[in-house]
Amino acid sequence: MESSQKTSTGLKVGLGILLVLFLGTAFFASKLYNDKQETERTLMSEKEQVMNDLNNMAKEYDVAIAETESKNQDLIEARGRIQGLMDSLKVSQNSVNSLWRYKKKFASLQEEMDVLLAENDRLKGENELLATSLDSTNVQLAERTMFTDSLLVQNTELASVVKDAAALQTVGLVGMGVIERSSGKQIPTERARRSDKIKVCFTVAKNTLSEAGDKELYVQVIDPKNNVLGANDQIQFEDQVLNYSLISRFNYENRNLNVCEYLSALEDTKFEEGRYKINVFNDKELISSSEFVLR
Repeated sequence: MESSQKTSTGLKVGLGILLVLFLGTAFFASKLYNDKQETERTLMSEKEQVMNDLNNMAKEYDVAIAETESKNQDLIEARGRIQGLMDSLKVSQNSVNSLWRYKKKFASLQEEMDVLLAENDRLKGENELLATSLDSTNVQLAERTMFTDSLLVQNTELASVVKDAAALQTVGLVGMGVIERSSGKQIPTERARRSDKIKVCFTVAKNTLSEAGDKELYVQVIDPKNNVLGANDQIQFEDQVLNYSLISRFNYENRNLNVCEYLSALEDTKFEEGRYKINVFNDKELISSSEFVLR
C-alpha cells in the first residue's frame, strides 16, 4: 500500500514537471513568433517608406521630362535607372541588411540630387539675367546646355548608387531600330519598316563586390503585340519560368562595361509599329527596364 502511494506521488511530480516545461516552451515559442511578426511589420513599413521616397524622386524626373521641349535621352535614361532601383526593391528580401543597403543608396542619391537642384536653380537665375542681352535663340541654347550638363553629372552619380550590391546591375538601358548597310555601318531609325535589327545597349556597372570572370544576363524584348522576340527560349528558376530573347555573355573585370546586343527580324517579316519594352534579368531578378517606339 505504501509503495503504491509513493508511485502515485512520483507520477504526479513527474506530470507537474512536464506541464511546467510544456507551458514554458509554449510561452517561449509564442514570444519568438510575436517578435518575428513585429520585426516583419517594421521592415515592411520602412520598405514602403523607401519606395514612396523613390516614387517621389521619380515624379521629379517626370516633371523635368514634361517641361523639356524635346525629349532628352539622358533624362529618360536617368528616370529608367530610378525605375530599375524601385523594381529591385520590390523583389528584395525583407531583411535588415537588404533594407539598410537601399536606405543607404537612397540617402546618397537624395543628397546628390539636392546639390544638383540647387545648382540648377542658380544657373536658371543667372540665365534670367543673361536673357536681357541675348536673343531668344541664344537663351534657349544656354538653358538646354546647362540642363544637359547637370543631367550628365547626375547620371554619373546615379550609376554609382548600386555599387554596394553584390549582384551585377545595369544602367543606361536603351533600345532602337537600326538600318544595317552592306558595309556594316549602322544607322539608327525610328521607322519600323526600315529597321533591319533592334539594337539593345546597356552598361554593366562597376562593382568591386562581384566576382570577376565570365558572366551572362538574360535580355527580353517584347513587341507591341506582347510577343517575346528573338530566340524566345525558356529557363526555369525554381517556381518561376523566364522567356528571354537572348543571353548576353561577357567577361566582367569589376569595372564599367558597355554591352550591345542585336535582334534580327524573322525572315520575310518586318518589325511591328508601336511601343517595345526591354527587360534585363540577372538570373530571375529584373535589374533594368526601358521602352522605345518604332513608328
